[in-house]
Amino acid sequence: MQGFANRDALATTISSKKATFYSRSRSTLWTKGETSSNFINVHDIFLDCDRDSIIYLGKPDGPTCHTGSETCYYTSIFDSLNEPQVEKSNLALTTLYSLESTLSRRKEELSAPQQGKPSWTKRLLLDDKLLCSKIREEADELCRTLEENEDESRTLSEMADVLYHEMVLLIRRGLKFEDVLDVLRCRFTQSGIEEKNSRKAKTVN
Repeated sequence: MQGFANRDALATTISSKKATFYSRSRSTLWTKGETSSNFINVHDIFLDCDRDSIIYLGKPDGPTCHTGSETCYYTSIFDSLNEPQVEKSNLALTTLYSLESTLSRRKEELSAPQQGKPSWTKRLLLDDKLLCSKIREEADELCRTLEENEDESRTLSEMADVLYHEMVLLIRRGLKFEDVLDVLRCRFTQSGIEEKNSRKAKTVN
């Protein structure tokens, strides 16, 4: 992965042995893994000949990229040119994981003293009834775009709203989008009937 580091970030990395960077957008230090627990345990640090770039050499506790990939550099330019559909699939996952990362930060910010009116996301994270009512409302509006044959752009907009609010619920429960994907991957290998029966068996147990 790549990130920006200032003197304090480097000093923190040296002392903590955890890869730490500086966020220019938030003007604060951040340690890789503070949200996902996928820390990078730094064993050595190298400077280039001009001393204007640094390499943290370390062992990650999990996927380095927020998309779940081992590395952030998983997109081949040549593959993208030859197989544009693969690039679109990667972009879709990256968008969802970026949303998840943003929502996770909003949840972490709730532990700090609040100034001014909370954002919509924070309001949802703080109020379970509000969150559930919005999910039901958005799901209903999505269905109505089909029932009332509304414009396609309306369907896309409502689907985006459903995804957003459902992702907030996942974060509220301390779950990750990758957990949902794991469930879906398991279902690919069995029929719908088998999957429903397995759920019934779990409930009985």
